[in-house]
Amino acid sequence: MSLINLREGKLTHAGTDLHYLVYGQGLRRVVLLHGWGCGSSTMQPVGEALQQDLQVLAVDFPPFGESGRPAEPWGVPEYAAALRALLEQEHFTPCSVIAHSFGARVAIWLASEDAALFDRLILTGAAGLKKAPSEESRRRSDRYRRVRKALETAGKVPFLKKAAERGLEAAVQKFGSADYRALDPEMRKTFVKVISLDLADRLPRIAQPTLLIWGESDTETPLSMGEAMEKAIPDAGLVKLPGGHFAFAEQLNRFNVIARYFLLNC
Repeated sequence: MSLINLREGKLTHAGTDLHYLVYGQGLRRVVLLHGWGCGSSTMQPVGEALQQDLQVLAVDFPPFGESGRPAEPWGVPEYAAALRALLEQEHFTPCSVIAHSFGARVAIWLASEDAALFDRLILTGAAGLKKAPSEESRRRSDRYRRVRKALETAGKVPFLKKAAERGLEAAVQKFGSADYRALDPEMRKTFVKVISLDLADRLPRIAQPTLLIWGESDTETPLSMGEAMEKAIPDAGLVKLPGGHFAFAEQLNRFNVIARYFLLNC
């Protein structure tokens, strides 16, 4: 499907290029926020289903899609500041939000900061709460910390420095998560800042009507997180769909029907 009234843009914020698309028609607006390691194209099938009635702003979070790399390590507040600057540049507020995974972190931060920015939120497979570690993950983390400490000590010896650096990377590849392993050392600093921030205390400050759409088999952000968010956000409801962390894509037609009704009729 072709995108209606498509316009491509770039915002430079804090030395970092942010790529985005605007398309669709109508007086209502919605911004699409993708998950970590993805890009705006992941959410495009959702935008296509809404473009007849809403203007759609699709963002590539740095360094994904066609956006540049953060000029320095960013955390959720820096990503939120960049998105806010884009919304202001495009005169795109108030708007609704559909956010997946990492994108929901940014949406939660901004919604809890300023109720005037958004009128409705749809969060799917939303990240932002600490996941209780399994016994196996605790053991892996303990082993990694011991290995890292030993290699960092060895790296202080000049003739062992290169070997220690290779050993550290090998340890990352063995013990790190898939998202962490895929990044270079500089972007790993951003990743750690992002995932280490617990947003639980911000959930009660979200004033907007919020729809949580969750995959029943999600292992990245388990359904229990969706249930916790439903309890913590004052005006929230939870819809469960078959599928995993990308349930919005696995159940695209159902997701689009639900999202469309919530945004246009509720």
